[in-house]
Amino acid sequence: MILVDAPTWPGHGRLWSHLVSDVSYEELHAFAASVGLPPRAFERDHYDVVDERFASVVAAGATVVSSREVVARLTASGLRRRKISRLAG
Repeated sequence: MILVDAPTWPGHGRLWSHLVSDVSYEELHAFAASVGLPPRAFERDHYDVVDERFASVVAAGATVVSSREVVARLTASGLRRRKISRLAG
Protein backbone atom coordinates (compact mmCIF):
# COMPACT_ATOMS: atom_id res chain seq x y z
CA MET A 1 0.00 0.00 0.00
CA ILE A 2 1.20 3.51 -0.76
CA LEU A 3 1.09 5.79 2.29
CA VAL A 4 1.71 9.51 2.77
CA ASP A 5 1.77 11.68 5.87
CA ALA A 6 0.52 15.27 6.00
CA PRO A 7 2.88 18.02 4.83
CA THR A 8 4.14 19.17 8.23
CA TRP A 9 7.91 18.73 7.86
CA PRO A 10 9.68 22.08 7.25
CA GLY A 11 12.62 22.40 4.91
CA HIS A 12 13.91 24.93 2.38
CA GLY A 13 11.08 27.35 3.22
CA ARG A 14 8.36 24.78 2.44
CA LEU A 15 6.42 21.96 4.09
CA TRP A 16 6.97 18.34 3.08
CA SER A 17 5.31 14.93 3.32
CA HIS A 18 6.82 11.45 3.22
CA LEU A 19 5.58 8.97 0.60
CA VAL A 20 6.26 5.30 1.35
CA SER A 21 5.21 1.77 0.46
CA ASP A 22 4.71 -0.96 3.03
CA VAL A 23 4.95 -3.57 0.24
CA SER A 24 8.10 -2.90 -1.79
CA TYR A 25 10.44 -0.28 -3.17
CA GLU A 26 9.30 -1.33 -6.65
CA GLU A 27 5.73 -0.34 -5.79
CA LEU A 28 6.96 2.95 -4.32
CA HIS A 29 9.14 3.86 -7.31
CA ALA A 30 6.38 2.96 -9.79
CA PHE A 31 3.83 5.10 -7.94
CA ALA A 32 6.27 8.01 -7.64
CA ALA A 33 7.01 7.87 -11.37
CA SER A 34 3.28 7.73 -12.17
CA VAL A 35 2.68 11.01 -10.29
CA GLY A 36 5.78 12.70 -11.69
CA LEU A 37 8.03 12.71 -8.63
CA PRO A 38 11.67 12.94 -9.70
CA PRO A 39 14.16 10.24 -8.62
CA ARG A 40 16.09 12.90 -6.67
CA ALA A 41 13.10 13.14 -4.28
CA PHE A 42 13.87 9.60 -3.01
CA GLU A 43 15.77 9.44 0.29
CA ARG A 44 16.67 6.04 1.83
CA ASP A 45 13.13 4.63 2.17
CA HIS A 46 10.74 7.40 1.14
CA TYR A 47 10.04 10.17 -1.31
CA ASP A 48 9.84 13.74 -0.08
CA VAL A 49 6.67 15.39 -1.41
CA VAL A 50 6.32 19.18 -1.33
CA ASP A 51 3.01 20.43 0.07
CA GLU A 52 1.84 21.69 -3.34
CA ARG A 53 1.90 18.08 -4.63
CA PHE A 54 0.18 16.48 -1.63
CA ALA A 55 -3.38 16.66 -3.00
CA SER A 56 -2.38 15.15 -6.34
CA VAL A 57 -0.55 12.27 -4.62
CA VAL A 58 -3.64 11.53 -2.53
CA ALA A 59 -5.90 11.83 -5.59
CA ALA A 60 -3.67 9.27 -7.35
CA GLY A 61 -4.34 6.74 -4.59
CA ALA A 62 -1.95 7.31 -1.66
CA THR A 63 -3.53 6.69 1.74
CA VAL A 64 -3.07 9.49 4.28
CA VAL A 65 -1.72 8.27 7.63
CA SER A 66 0.08 9.85 10.56
CA SER A 67 3.85 10.23 10.57
CA ARG A 68 4.01 7.66 13.36
CA GLU A 69 2.11 5.18 11.22
CA VAL A 70 4.49 5.78 8.30
CA VAL A 71 7.41 4.75 10.51
CA ALA A 72 5.52 1.85 12.10
CA ARG A 73 4.42 0.42 8.74
CA LEU A 74 7.90 0.81 7.21
CA THR A 75 9.45 -0.91 10.21
CA ALA A 76 6.90 -3.75 10.24
CA SER A 77 7.41 -4.34 6.50
CA GLY A 78 11.20 -4.48 6.83
CA LEU A 79 11.60 -1.55 4.44
CA ARG A 80 12.75 1.02 7.03
CA ARG A 81 16.27 2.33 6.36
CA ARG A 82 17.54 4.44 9.20
CA LYS A 83 19.85 7.37 8.69
CA ILE A 84 23.43 6.41 9.49
CA SER A 85 24.88 8.53 12.25
CA ARG A 86 28.26 9.99 11.41
CA LEU A 87 30.57 10.80 14.27
CA ALA A 88 32.51 14.04 14.04
CA GLY A 89 36.13 13.29 13.42
